[in-house]
Amino acid sequence: MQTVKRRRIRRALATILLLPVVLIVTVAIAGWWELRASLPVLDGVVHAEGLSAPVTIDRDALGVPVVSGSDRADLAYATGFLHAQERFFQMDLLRRSSAGELAELFGRAALDFDRSRRLHRLRHHAEAAVAAAFEDERRLLTFYTRGVNDGLHALGARPFEYLVLRSTPVDWRPEDTMLVVYAMYFDLQYDELASTLSRAILRERLPDDMFAFLLPNASHWDAPLDQATSLTPAMPALPTSKPDWLSSSRSSAIDQHADEIAGSNSFAADGAHTGTGVAMIANDMHLGLRLPSTWYRLSLHYADAYGGEHSVIGVSLPGAPAIVVGSNGHVAWGFTNANGNFLDLVRLDADVLQSLRYRSADGGTEQAMREVERIAVKGAPPVDFPVVETRWGPVITAAGNSYAVHWIAAAPGAVSMHLMDMESANDLAAAIKVGQSSGIPTQNLLVADAAGHIGWTLAGPLPRRAAPSQRLPMTGDQSWSGLLAPQDYPVQLDPAQGRLWTANNRQLSGEEQDKIGSTNTDMGARASQIRDDLLARDTIDERGMLAIELDDRALWITFWRQLLLGALDDAALAGHPERAEMRRLVEQWNGRADIDAAGYTLVRGFYQSLYDAWFGGLDAELARVDPKASYRRATQRTEAVMEVLANAQVWMPPGMADWHAFLLNRIDAVIAETTQSGIALKDATWGHTNRAAIAHPLARFLPWPLAGRLMAPADPLPGDSQMPRVQRPGFGASERMVVSPGLEATAVFHMPGGQSGHPLSPFFLAGHQAWTQGEPLPFLAAPAVYHLALQP
Repeated sequence: MQTVKRRRIRRALATILLLPVVLIVTVAIAGWWELRASLPVLDGVVHAEGLSAPVTIDRDALGVPVVSGSDRADLAYATGFLHAQERFFQMDLLRRSSAGELAELFGRAALDFDRSRRLHRLRHHAEAAVAAAFEDERRLLTFYTRGVNDGLHALGARPFEYLVLRSTPVDWRPEDTMLVVYAMYFDLQYDELASTLSRAILRERLPDDMFAFLLPNASHWDAPLDQATSLTPAMPALPTSKPDWLSSSRSSAIDQHADEIAGSNSFAADGAHTGTGVAMIANDMHLGLRLPSTWYRLSLHYADAYGGEHSVIGVSLPGAPAIVVGSNGHVAWGFTNANGNFLDLVRLDADVLQSLRYRSADGGTEQAMREVERIAVKGAPPVDFPVVETRWGPVITAAGNSYAVHWIAAAPGAVSMHLMDMESANDLAAAIKVGQSSGIPTQNLLVADAAGHIGWTLAGPLPRRAAPSQRLPMTGDQSWSGLLAPQDYPVQLDPAQGRLWTANNRQLSGEEQDKIGSTNTDMGARASQIRDDLLARDTIDERGMLAIELDDRALWITFWRQLLLGALDDAALAGHPERAEMRRLVEQWNGRADIDAAGYTLVRGFYQSLYDAWFGGLDAELARVDPKASYRRATQRTEAVMEVLANAQVWMPPGMADWHAFLLNRIDAVIAETTQSGIALKDATWGHTNRAAIAHPLARFLPWPLAGRLMAPADPLPGDSQMPRVQRPGFGASERMVVSPGLEATAVFHMPGGQSGHPLSPFFLAGHQAWTQGEPLPFLAAPAVYHLALQP
């Protein structure tokens, strides 16, 4: 009897102990099935209310869709359906980030970010942009919005991100598409605010000659596209006195993100230089790299206004129905960030937030408006955030001063759907006109057409200024007023050299540059390298253009290599085996930023070490005034200034016996920094340092086995910031394309991630390896593997 009782007790205990295991397994299985259920529909028939006719969606093995229908609005619906099924969380983050609504998803941790964005009240601007849209644009927005919401609800479960966040997705609205465009304004222009503040602090801190020397507006690297050779400007004179911030006490850490910029490369060759008579364009837009990728590949085929077939192929931005860059068979177009001056800080009285009064441009006073923005917070009560508005924009306090932020993004027409007219542009002139009237963050627009013509202009709004911007705080009457008329935009059509190039550099050599601004442009090393690569070839094809995009020659660092080798003379090597090893590695280096290049890592570290000695102390001072301020934020021409300092040999930190001793101090700092973790100099390759860190935004919040499914491999990457192949751990080419309009069958394409944002999708990382290795993929979709029909 006792034995039977003991058996029953053991069974009961086993059952009790097994219950948590069963529960865990059950929950895991349920979660797995819900995760699987959130995958998109690839095959079959979906009934969609409101379509005028059937639409077909054919996907190839990489998940690239070819969308075919008889009405453009129907294709907008299908685009929204695809975007929601593959990328809804990405779209949601974009609209929420620009509107300042992330705390509703992530809780109080996102409040500071939301306040910084809610300051601009962009949801109100987005609603106004929808109301101001043309009737046909509103129709496309309506169809696109309906497609997004139907695509979201057609999933078998909510997108997996909302399962992780224990949240429910909110339906799409037409104004959300405008917010997605505003999100790109933040990505591409908003750094100008921190840059202007950095310059303002420097202006107060430095005497005139030092300020002029440290912040030049031109250098020998400049490669304006209206001439075939670089400028040779005179640099400002070296100040007569040395600064008081020089220090050699900082280590020479190789900062992976110090010189990243929001930019791109784009270049074109006319029909006389392609061998086909058709012009050709290459475009790679450099952005932060994440999963899913910024862009979504798309091919649209539909009947045009005359009953003929119309096709447009390229990449779209999830959240909007337009092809952003691509080809329509008549013209192909690409963008790079214009890096002009689009945001001013207007000085206000210190008490404006209390008095709500400020001085107007005519010397009188005006009443500021105070609006209260209510921010929803997950798991907590909503938070009220007051915003004070002036005629120029919202008020901020920074570095002890009050300013109005006068930003082109808030101007009427700054956001619109006009770019969609590029789909029907049939020649260079028409495409240029579309670009100049588009409501997008101001970009360099390059166009190549089927007749062999090429051209450049600005796409997006340009501020109308009475005087060139110096990117310093100003009074209201000095700030920009209204927008420049499209017919007054700078333009370059069919240049004599038959090629065009832009890489966020100074665009023009003359006064027309003042319409854009030159204080924020890239130093020009990428642009000059691209220009010289282009002009070195009489004719070029798609593979040749791709080779320029992948050019990882480190020409910008040649000066610093020579300086380092000159310092490592026989006397410097005596008794210093690590210096001798450093010299050997740098001498044998092939001059490229390739993954096996220890020499590049060491020379780059030497350059960074010199920056630390010359400007590390200054950066520390600036950061104490404002955390985002730095010398590098104030100008992108630090390298040219450093060349002058190296040639002058007069700026040495205290305690240095002479110039040679200073250089050896910096070299030894690099050796110490490199070897402190136990790595030998020869093993400090650029591939060891420069590894891909491309992940889904939720990866950081999940345990490793799950987080690993949301990451790309940590591959070693060739390339760096100041050469055409821009590749850093989390920053680089968000896409690459080379295409001649009408010859899309021979065009090539790359993207760092796949079409889908779902880790269980076969398309999640499809194409990533080709991007990493630089292996060309076709621009056109391959034969269909999946077929989906949308029926009215």
